[in-house]
Amino acid sequence: MIISTGTASGKSLAYLTPAVTSCLDGGTVLYLTPTKALAADQLRALRELRITQLRAACFDGDTPFEERTWVRQHANYVLTNPDMLHRGILPRHAQWSSFLRRLRMVVVDECHGYRGVFGSHVAQILRRLRRISSRYGSQPVFVLASATASEPGAFAKRLTGLEMEEVTVDSSPRGSTTFALWEPPLTELRGERGAPVRRTATAEAADLLADLVLADVRTLAFVRSRRGAETVSLSARAKLSDVAFSLSTRYAPRHPRPHTAPATDGRPHPSGTTPHQPADTPLQAEGNPRPAQGEARRPAPETRHPESEPPTSRTGRPESRSNRPENQTGQPEPAATRPEGGGPGIGDERSRTAGTPRGPQRLDNPLLPDGSQAPPETWAEAGEPHTAAVSSVVTSSASSPPSTNGWADLPNKVAAYRAGYLAEDRRLLEKALRSGSLLGLATTNALELGVDVSGLDAVLIAGWPGTRASLWQQAGRAGREGQDALAVLIARDDPLDTYLVHHPEALFGRPVEAIVLDPDNPYVLGPHLCAAAAEIPLTEADLDTFGATTTDVLDDLVSQGLLRRRPAGWFWTRRERATDLADIRGGGGAPIQVVESATGRLLGSVDEPSAHTTVHTGAVYLHQGETFLVETLDLEAGVALVSDAEPDYTTFARDVTEISVLESLRSQPLGRGQLHFGEVEVTRQVVSYLKRRLHSGEMLGDEPLDLPPRTLRTRAVWWTLPAPELTALADEGFDLGGAAHAAEHASIGLLPLFATCDRWDIGGVSTELHADTGLLTVFVYDGHEGGAGFAERGYARASDWLTATREAIASCECERGCPSCIQSPKCGNGNEPLDKQGAIRLLDTLLGS
Repeated sequence: MIISTGTASGKSLAYLTPAVTSCLDGGTVLYLTPTKALAADQLRALRELRITQLRAACFDGDTPFEERTWVRQHANYVLTNPDMLHRGILPRHAQWSSFLRRLRMVVVDECHGYRGVFGSHVAQILRRLRRISSRYGSQPVFVLASATASEPGAFAKRLTGLEMEEVTVDSSPRGSTTFALWEPPLTELRGERGAPVRRTATAEAADLLADLVLADVRTLAFVRSRRGAETVSLSARAKLSDVAFSLSTRYAPRHPRPHTAPATDGRPHPSGTTPHQPADTPLQAEGNPRPAQGEARRPAPETRHPESEPPTSRTGRPESRSNRPENQTGQPEPAATRPEGGGPGIGDERSRTAGTPRGPQRLDNPLLPDGSQAPPETWAEAGEPHTAAVSSVVTSSASSPPSTNGWADLPNKVAAYRAGYLAEDRRLLEKALRSGSLLGLATTNALELGVDVSGLDAVLIAGWPGTRASLWQQAGRAGREGQDALAVLIARDDPLDTYLVHHPEALFGRPVEAIVLDPDNPYVLGPHLCAAAAEIPLTEADLDTFGATTTDVLDDLVSQGLLRRRPAGWFWTRRERATDLADIRGGGGAPIQVVESATGRLLGSVDEPSAHTTVHTGAVYLHQGETFLVETLDLEAGVALVSDAEPDYTTFARDVTEISVLESLRSQPLGRGQLHFGEVEVTRQVVSYLKRRLHSGEMLGDEPLDLPPRTLRTRAVWWTLPAPELTALADEGFDLGGAAHAAEHASIGLLPLFATCDRWDIGGVSTELHADTGLLTVFVYDGHEGGAGFAERGYARASDWLTATREAIASCECERGCPSCIQSPKCGNGNEPLDKQGAIRLLDTLLGS
C-alpha cells in the first residue's frame, strides 16, 4: 500500500505501528530512505520509544564496520538506503539469511524521491529484493509513504511491480502557511550581449536568512547546489558579523562627559537624564528585554488575527518589515511586486542594485540639542535609513544591552548542511537545529525529505527546486508543530523561475507532477540483471519479476559475454563485482577523485560524466566552506588536482552539441508543424567555461577548454516546421536560426514544470535546417543514457509545454533577451544567435496562434 498525505500528517505513525508490532511478534522490518539524514532521524524516533524488544539500527555508509556484524545478526528493524541495499545487503544475502527469513515489512519512505534514472534503478533494486526474499520463504508487505505523489497507486505499482492500495485522505490539523513569491531586482550590471543581470537568488537568500535570524525566526534555507548552500551560509554569517560589529561598537563604553549634580526636587536633569541614568546609556524601550544568551525565547504558539491586530514577533513587539513587507497604506504588499527600494536586508536596496558590497558600517548614536540621547528609531546607518531588521534588534536590546561577546555570537547562529560532511557533523547540526541553538541553516535538499525538525518558523527556497512535489516538501519543513509558518520562493535568473513568480496559478491549486521513471530502460535493466544473476542464477520463473523486456536484454547480455546461458538459467561468470555495473546515482564510469595538490588530502569525488563540467581545469570547487581552484583534470588517472584559493567568481561550463536521429518511435501533428519522439545520438563536448562574479552575477570572461567529446544514446522530443510556414517570418527580417535557438533555450527551461526533472537533466539542439529532417528542427533530449522519461513526458504535454514557453518569453521585461527568458548558462555558442521576438513569432506559427 501507499500512504500519500500531507507533510506532518502522521504517515510515520501509520507505518510505525504495524512495523513495531511485526518486530514484537518475531519478524523483521527493512526501512528504505533516499537520504542518511532521514534514516538517522527515524532511528532517533525509534529509540525514544524505549521498547527493549525493538532492536533498531542504521546500516549505511556511516555505520562503523565493527557494528555491521551486530546489525546483521541481531537487529530486527534495519534502516538503510537503496545504495547500501544494492551494494551491501543483496550481494551478501547469505549473511542476512536470518533477517530475510523473518522479513515481514519493507517501508519505502519519501518514495516520490525515486524518479528519473535514479527511480528506475531503485525499481529494479526492489525487484531484486522481492526475488531474494522469496527464495528465503518470506513475502514482505511493501508500505510506501509520500507527501507529494501524483497518482500514487499507479506510481507505486511501477516502482515495486506490485498491485497497490492507496490512502490519500488527510484529516490532520496544521497551521496556515504564508507563501511569498520573491523576484530579485535587476541590477545595473550587464551580461552577455548587454542583457541585464538580476541579483542572484543565493545573495537574496543570504540577506533574508540574516534578517530572519536577527528577528529570532528559526529558518531553513534550501539551496539547489552544495556550493550554493555553502555560499549562502558564509554570506549570511558575514552580514551578521557586520551587524554584530556595528552593535558592539554602539554599546562600547565611552569616556564620561562632565555633567551637573543630580537634581533633588524632581525637575529634569540638564542633560536629559534621571539621577540614576548616565547620559551614555540608551533609553529603555517598551516591551520585554531581550533574553540572555542561551535562554529560551520561544513562547507557546498562538493564533494571530492580522485583520484585528498588528502582527507581533516572539518578544511581543511589532514584527519587522523584513518578515512582513508593507506599503504606504500599512497593508501587506506581495513580495513579487515590491519596488526595488523596499527589499529586506541589512543594507539599503540601492546598494544591492548597484552590486556594491556592504562592509561594516558604524551606526551613529546622535545626541539631541539638549544633550540627551536620541531615541533608537531616529538613528541612521552611515547616512542611510536604517533597515527594519537592525532597528528591531536595536529596539529589542535597548532595555538590556548585551555584552560585546553576546553580539559576537550572532554569526554562530547560522551554518551550512549538505552531503559530504562527516556523519557526526551532520548529526550535530541536526541536533543544534532541533534544540534552537542554531537559528538558520542553509542546506541542499538533504533535509527536504521527512526529517522531523520541529519548531521551524520559515523556509527560504533559493530557486525553483525542480518540481511542485519538492516545492511543497520543502515548504512543509516549517510549521510542523502546528504554528503558522512562512515560505518564500526566491526566483533565479531562469525562464522557469521568472514564469512562476508571474504565473502563481501554475503553482497553487495544481496537483503535483506525475513521477516519471522507466524500469524497462535497457541501460538500467541490464546491469541489475547481471547483479541478480550474481546473487542467485536467474531462471525462467524470474523473468516476469523484472518486466516484459527482460528476455531481449538477457540475450544482449549473453552476446556481450556478461552472462552465460545454461539449461538451469543465466549465470554471472566474471570475477569482478556485478553491482559495479550499475551506478544508481551517477551516469556510469569510475568516479574522479578530488585531491588537494599541496597536501595530497582527498577532498571528495565526482562522478565521471559530471567531471567535465564541475572539476575541469580552472573550475571553482567548494568543499565544506573552503574554496579551491582546479589546477588539472586527468581523466585517465581519474584525479582532479586542486589548490586552496579565494576567487571572487564562480565558473559555469559550456558545451557544444551535435545530434542525429536514429529512430522516430511516435509522431503527431502539432499546430502547423509535426511533433516526434524517438531515439537519438548526442555528441557533447565541453569547450569553455564562464567566469561570473560571485554576488552580482557579472560576467568576467569566457575561458577555452580542451576536453574529449562524449557520446550519448538517448531519447528526445523534437518538432519541425515546413519552409512555407516560415516564409512570412523570414520576409519580416527575423533570424530563423536565432528564433529557433531562443525557443529551444526557453523550452528547456520550462519542461521541468511538466516533467519531474531538472534543467540540468535535459539538453537541447536547434537548427534552421537539420540534416536528418531537412527542416527547421528543435530537439530536447534526456541527458541520461537510454533516456529517463522526461522527453516522453514533453511529447505527451507538448501543447501545454510550448504554450507556457511562449508566455514566459513574451512576459519577460527585457528587450532583446536575458537569462530570465532565452539565455542559457550552459550554451556552448555564447548565446548567439538569439532572437527574442522571432522566438515568439515562431512559437505562434507552430501553435497556430
